[in-house]
Parts: sequence; structure tokens; C-alpha cells
Amino acid sequence: MKRIVILISGRGSNMEAIVQRCAEQSWPAQVVAVIANRPEAGGLAWAAAQGIATTAVDHKAYAAREAFDEALAEAIDTHRPDLVVLAGFMRVLGSDFVQHYAGRLFNIHPSLLPAFAGLHTHRRALAAGCKAVGATVHFVTTELDHGPIVMQAVVPVRPGDDEAVLAARVLATEHVIYPLSVRWFVEGKLKVDGGLVVQSDGASQVLL
Repeated sequence: MKRIVILISGRGSNMEAIVQRCAEQSWPAQVVAVIANRPEAGGLAWAAAQGIATTAVDHKAYAAREAFDEALAEAIDTHRPDLVVLAGFMRVLGSDFVQHYAGRLFNIHPSLLPAFAGLHTHRRALAAGCKAVGATVHFVTTELDHGPIVMQAVVPVRPGDDEAVLAARVLATEHVIYPLSVRWFVEGKLKVDGGLVVQSDGASQVLL
């Protein structure tokens, strides 16, 4: 039984999707903890109501990023995770932290990486005139919003879309591809070969 720890900063909608699919589909895994860097993060209450252990490691309590990273890693490692999932976790993590969890740290980004890494992805995509955008699940590496790609969703840009409308459409696809990617990991169906992620069943790694 694989052990999953999920990190959030806010409402945790991707966290909810992963927890729900894990239970509904009887994955060989359990979400053992949800940890937030903001004590007021709404997702903590939802997770606690599901019987999941919750912790807040407030980044504001630490003068240096390295000290926060160390405290966060200590809180995570208490739960002996096989996989750590960043689900709307809005903190940049240092290289020591990332290397500590190398090969077992997932993130989702609301763009078709490597395009539009960083913040304000939808605003930048609209300004660039993109006809399609999307979301990317990837293994985390020390380069921000990069790393071997597990799965992507492609989302059309429609006439009249603004940031909020486009973000909502992309988020709906995140709730599909993130749980699926986590399921593949806990079922041992992912292999990184030469920096590329291969799904062993041959399942499509693109949602159109």
C-alpha cells in the first residue's frame, strides 16, 4: 500500500479529486496526510473531515526558505511517503528539498509545459494569441516548472475567453489528469527513460 502526502496552499480542489478517486477506484494507496503552508488553507478542513491527518507548516514563521523547507520535509517524512503531491502548493521549493524527494515528487502546472512556466499562465497565453492551452503533470526537478512530463491535457481557447473562464476550463481537466497520473505512479506503471516518462500499459498520456 503506497503512502501519499499532498501539499496545498488553498482550497485544494486537486487534492479533493485525488482523495476521491483513490477511494472510489480502490487504488493500492492511501492519502495519509495533507500539509499546508498556510494555516487558513480551506483544504485542511475538508481533508480532516475525511479522516486524513492534517498539518500546517506556516512559511511566514521562517526567516529563510531553507529553514521552511527543512521544517516542511520533517513534517512530510513523519508520514513515510512513497509519493509527495504538490496540489496548488504556492511556494518555490529549494534544490535540497527537491533532491530529497527525487523521483517521488509530482506537480501540476496550468499550461502545456515547457510553455508558460511560472505565474500568470492564462493571461500570458491569451496575450500570445494561443488557440489551445492546457495542464501538465510532471515530476519535479530543481528547474522550476520543468521535469519529466507524465501527462498533459489540451484545452481549446474560445472566443471571448478571459483569464477566469479559461482557468476554470483548465482546472476541470486537472481534476482528470492529476488523479490518473497519481494512480499510474502508485500502480507502478510509470518509468522515466532518458528524461521521458513512459506509461507501461501504453495508455494515452494526452487528454484531448
